[in-house]
Amino acid sequence: MSYVTKEGLQKMKAELEQLETIERPKITQQIAEARDKGDLSENAEYDAAKEAQGMLEMRISKLKDAIATSKIIDQSQLDTSKVSILCTVKLKNLGTQQMQTFVLVPDNESDLKSGKISVNTPIAKGLLGKTVGEVAEIALPNGNKLNFEVLEISLN
Repeated sequence: MSYVTKEGLQKMKAELEQLETIERPKITQQIAEARDKGDLSENAEYDAAKEAQGMLEMRISKLKDAIATSKIIDQSQLDTSKVSILCTVKLKNLGTQQMQTFVLVPDNESDLKSGKISVNTPIAKGLLGKTVGEVAEIALPNGNKLNFEVLEISLN
């Protein structure tokens, strides 16, 4: 089971619908056109279209599985006294004195440009369960350590 936000689930459903209603018919048409060109044993267009079809069907299957096994996170049940998924966390990097704000989200919804980091990143793992005023020592994959003071915890 994987946890998602309501928006994340809607995004997956929209992508699935796009793939099934628009992309799948396009590939079927490409295969039909390539088949009409004759000898399939030496037809690169046909091979490429069949390969694209296989990739598309695999993506559709993965999306269906992800949707079926997803559980929506109920924000009203989240505790903002400590850092958890879907929390917005304002931090102070004790090494550089810079302030940073992150939202901890499920893997498939991370977007660093908008400040959303996966709960499975080293920083998020180090912050989970911390309370305001606590310092989180975070070991990075390169061996360095960062210290962040939790300044504020809120929900979007």
